[in-house]
Amino acid sequence: MTNVIWFRRDLRLRDNPALKAAAEEGEILPLYILEEGANLRPIGGASRWWLHHSLEHLESSLGGMEYAHGEALGILRELAQRSGARTIHWNRCLDANGEQRDYQLATELREEGVDVVIHDDGYLFRPEEMRTGAGGPFKVFSPFWKACQTRQVMPPVEAPEVSLSKELDHSLGLADLQLLPRSPDWAQGWCNLWQPGELGAKSRLEQFIKTGLPGYGSGRDRPDQAHVSRLSAHLHFGEISPRQVWARMAFAQEARPELARDIAKFQSELGWREFSHQLLYHYPDLAEKNWRPGFDHYPWRDDPRGLVAWQRGMTGYPIVDAGMRELWQTGYMHNRVRMVAASFLIKHLRIDWRAGERWFWDTLVDADAANNAASWQWVAGSGADAAPYFRIFNPMTQGRKFDPDGTYVRRWCPELKRLDNRFIHAPFEASPMELEMAGIRLGRDYPNPIVDHAAARQAALSGYDRVKAAG
Repeated sequence: MTNVIWFRRDLRLRDNPALKAAAEEGEILPLYILEEGANLRPIGGASRWWLHHSLEHLESSLGGMEYAHGEALGILRELAQRSGARTIHWNRCLDANGEQRDYQLATELREEGVDVVIHDDGYLFRPEEMRTGAGGPFKVFSPFWKACQTRQVMPPVEAPEVSLSKELDHSLGLADLQLLPRSPDWAQGWCNLWQPGELGAKSRLEQFIKTGLPGYGSGRDRPDQAHVSRLSAHLHFGEISPRQVWARMAFAQEARPELARDIAKFQSELGWREFSHQLLYHYPDLAEKNWRPGFDHYPWRDDPRGLVAWQRGMTGYPIVDAGMRELWQTGYMHNRVRMVAASFLIKHLRIDWRAGERWFWDTLVDADAANNAASWQWVAGSGADAAPYFRIFNPMTQGRKFDPDGTYVRRWCPELKRLDNRFIHAPFEASPMELEMAGIRLGRDYPNPIVDHAAARQAALSGYDRVKAAG
């Protein structure tokens, strides 16, 4: 008997509930659909690049894959009829309106005589089960994470033995999905930076435990150091499950008890991922509407020039520019710098957070519907657990604190590499002689600040006064 396994964001063999169930029932027909539809948000360019290479590795591991492009219901219906499959297995995918959409798909297929089995995957704890004592969703991280820690994380399972169906159709190949950039190939060289796929995820996790985990608790905010996991894209595409990561951390703690604090901090970051997905589950329009309705009254500015300067890393504030250039050149940005760059767009330029969310969605290899929207709303102050919402990051102070020697800035803003550490995070404070010695002419080699920090801060606070006045 043939069973269809519809891969979505679970591109792995190990600890894959849908694949395990399908393989235990008989031959499998693996399928990936590049979906289109009025209510579906197209994935961004950087994510498309990652997806191509991840699918390439998955197809190689399985020995074959069927691809399709279009509307899921019609494709699944036709495939079931052609292959004679009696059951279609897939894992939950908690995008905006994902639960409702899956229910509708399953209902229509079942009405046509096709059995559908939807499996739990993609998180440590089922979001619908995480409720406050009053029965509602959590709105603050700390009590949410405290409640999570009273629950047991299910152990991961090994990869099943798979037997491919003879009904596998190769009429459409991975290249036909046209996921890779062309004319120009702006991702050239990314294969030297990233290793998408299940093996890459495992390798990245082991490397993090070896070199990045020791000191993670204090070093994770330092973009000039290597105390970050860089697992976010692997987790987003399901090349490794959070259960696998959790189990590996438990093993690491047994082997190295001295890392307990670092491991606890890293686990809490997995908790933030869980919290974001819980928010999206209950508030599917998280990327579109202010979670706090009072922010509908915030006086956003229409500033196309400011937006472009921010996108290109040309704001005149080095820590912001370094982050935006890292993003453009690698598809990734250090988490601390993400907060600083997002704060600058929202609170210095007073550009709607949704413009930033859209840019990150297109340029991040780890662009995730829950994490991206929840994080932007958190920085804006319009989201959950965003107190004090009027916090405004000073980009010079943030740079001096977390990149004290200017190592990160010098890497991504090489025109500033000869500038003294005293001015690396504020070139506009250097004297003409000091700038000349560093070979910098502001406004030519590196931009003057596009906005004054003190004035921008005051304007942002005035905007927050309007939010407070609105109640």
